[in-house]
Amino acid sequence: MAAGRNFLAFDLGAESGRAVLGTLENGRLALEEKHRFANPTGRMNGHLHWNLLAQWEELKTGLKNVAGGPPLSGIGVDTWGVDFGLIGRVGNVLGNPFHYRDARTDGMMERTFKKVSREQIFEATGIQFMQLNTLYQLVAMREANSQALEVAETLLFMPDLFNFLFTGVRKSEFSIATTSQFYDPRKRDWARAMLEQLGIPTRILPQVVPSGTVLGPLTKDVADECGVGPIPVIAPACHDTGSAVAAVPVEGTSNDWCYISSGTWSLMGVELPEPVINEKSLKYNYTNEGGVGGTIRFLKNIMGLWLVQECRRQFKKEGYDHSYAELTQMAGRAKGLGALIDPDHAPFLTPGEMPQKIDRFCELTKQPKPSNRGDYVRTCLDSLALTYRRTLEGLEDVLGRKINTIHIVGGGTQNELLSQMTADACNRPVVAGPVEATAIGNILVQAMATGDVKSLGDARAIVRSSFDVKRYEPRETKRWDEGYARFRSLKA
Repeated sequence: MAAGRNFLAFDLGAESGRAVLGTLENGRLALEEKHRFANPTGRMNGHLHWNLLAQWEELKTGLKNVAGGPPLSGIGVDTWGVDFGLIGRVGNVLGNPFHYRDARTDGMMERTFKKVSREQIFEATGIQFMQLNTLYQLVAMREANSQALEVAETLLFMPDLFNFLFTGVRKSEFSIATTSQFYDPRKRDWARAMLEQLGIPTRILPQVVPSGTVLGPLTKDVADECGVGPIPVIAPACHDTGSAVAAVPVEGTSNDWCYISSGTWSLMGVELPEPVINEKSLKYNYTNEGGVGGTIRFLKNIMGLWLVQECRRQFKKEGYDHSYAELTQMAGRAKGLGALIDPDHAPFLTPGEMPQKIDRFCELTKQPKPSNRGDYVRTCLDSLALTYRRTLEGLEDVLGRKINTIHIVGGGTQNELLSQMTADACNRPVVAGPVEATAIGNILVQAMATGDVKSLGDARAIVRSSFDVKRYEPRETKRWDEGYARFRSLKA
């Protein structure tokens, strides 16, 4: 590996984005945050959108902040999944991309199943059914006779869209394409026949390229504006979870571990060479998304720390402005395993009034409501840990083997209370870290593309040598067994 190679990762999550500079030297990776920003959204004509222009200006600010520094060997972008922009014939962006939490997809899954059955869609894509998936966003556009869909020349998912703005290249990276629920992971191509049945134009679908593809240099216009040279833009695993999983610090080829990429969403699963598309994976509503090196991330999307984020937002609205650390301390003082919720309960998906939604769930399930702010957060965290156990049992059933260790990566690892709860609820040791797994994976996949890192195994060895992890052993398992039995009986 060459000494002192530098890569810039743009990592955009649902709540915030950042530009992280990674320096690879002597088998170790050092990170430096160069820019951080809130991920801007807004409402327009009754719909929730991402503010694309503001996002683009933030990315350019991140690039300007590294101008004049050490030369960059690559730039890579990763974001959340499913959302997209449409590009016109001359390269114009056709409006602000919709936010996946927008209500336009309400009822769209059921309407889609009247044309193509649930079983047919899963057989063609192997993807978990969620109303926010790109498939149902496009069905909603088709039903609304969207003019943008009629005149669009190319559909690009969010990281592909930023790559296009950086380079002018219209391509989609494998990991992000698979989140759409119209990519066939067995044929490794778009599920065109299914889309045609739904009246969705397949002419707008771009070429899909593997993780670690060098797309091309920055355009002269962008390079000049930001004060940098023609830096190569590399598609890492452009889905943030794909990059995060690449940074799980496992050693060797053992398959007795699973991961939780913990943030606004929790994504819990295993890394496989091929998709698992059968009756059991359909029954459990698990998903087969793309990963680095053509691997499959067989996993479950879980609502995640969104529940706590929305509680915090509501508390602030009511005059109580707590940090996440304060809320976790308050939850730690609460009794625990009191009121429980199903994080995947549909009303929890949309923004606003999360404590009130938890109250309504408790009314429906005949449970006492949380009595204070710490109790609400504790309800969210307890319920997440129990959902991880339910997901773990499903993974073991589908795979026919025991999972011995749970690796938690991402920002959620900073919540030590939840990590310990996960070990207790699942009765498995938990290894937590690194916190910046997504940016780390993004950078190391770029380095694989340039030949500075030889393999995914070598990338994970760099993670182990560069970043600390913390281990949590199971403790009060009997109490959690009792809570789990009650959790499984909830019917809302």
